[in-house]
Amino acid sequence: MLAALLYGREDLRLETVADPTPEVGEVVIKVGAATTCGTDLKVWRRGGHAKMLTLPTLFGHEAAGEIVALGAGVEGWKVGDRIVANNSAPCMNCFFCQRQEYSLCPHLTWNNGTFAEYLKIPAAIVRHNMLPIPDRLPDALAAMTEPLACVLHGVARSGIQPDSRVAVIGDGAIGLMFVGVLVQRVAEVFLFGGSDRRLQIGDKLGAARTFNHRQIADLPTVVKELTDGWGADVVIEATGVPSVWETAIACGRPGATINLFGGCPRDTTITVNTDRLHYSELTLKGVFHNTPKYVREALSLLASRTIPWELLISEHRPLKDLEQVFQDMKARKVIKVAIGGWA
Repeated sequence: MLAALLYGREDLRLETVADPTPEVGEVVIKVGAATTCGTDLKVWRRGGHAKMLTLPTLFGHEAAGEIVALGAGVEGWKVGDRIVANNSAPCMNCFFCQRQEYSLCPHLTWNNGTFAEYLKIPAAIVRHNMLPIPDRLPDALAAMTEPLACVLHGVARSGIQPDSRVAVIGDGAIGLMFVGVLVQRVAEVFLFGGSDRRLQIGDKLGAARTFNHRQIADLPTVVKELTDGWGADVVIEATGVPSVWETAIACGRPGATINLFGGCPRDTTITVNTDRLHYSELTLKGVFHNTPKYVREALSLLASRTIPWELLISEHRPLKDLEQVFQDMKARKVIKVAIGGWA
């Protein structure tokens, strides 16, 4: 089969590799659509990921498709079933899993390789995080289950209340997903980004106000002006840039929750004003990945079609165009691209 392999920093190669064969408990799917992700872009640009993969490796982690082979012992599924599988599954047995803190499981089973004709799903994911795709939900939208599950996890950890005033910093796919979900939760959302075209999508998803940060001298001051001089109740950082983490902290009111959602490069640091952290009783939260609960909620939300998630899919392209797709993502010409078609 044809598959994309990552060898290093911006070193992505299409190669012919052996078709996968399912072991006990595993399934193999024919990929119908694999969507690109901001995490994929970061991994491609940085040449690795501390948790998810070891180079060289099959690449990509969002996909939906149809089962073409079943390993021994797989029950409840058949060839021809349309499925979406999360890119991980917790062990269900460790210290953290026993406390239902599944995203912290040190034994997460990871899966990569969605940018390929076929994808093998590990047994743990088949058991805990593989779901049937509802009728009439296109593969390209179903493939967005994983990032949306991460966003739902992030929203749940942020203490959102009806009428919360939320500043979302970052207009990538994740930032825009936060806007869609938060507006549905009746929050007042202010979106800050660097692309007028993406900010227009934020408007369509229901953001109360959108701002191009390139035209703002002092972002925290703008947030305070929007919130009676106090700052946002909740701030979502969705860029993964350390300096923006510091800006996010400065945007919160006393008592605010600051969700530091965007993953920064490994071993980077930030500076925090200890007086403000202490006397303003700020809550700083790092939120990582998702859990089986939110995987299921994400697929249900996608299937409901109550939010126009198709706005985030800029293009549909064949696998042979993948290198150009990542160049376009780097240049911020596209948001998410659905990869499909293997000729």
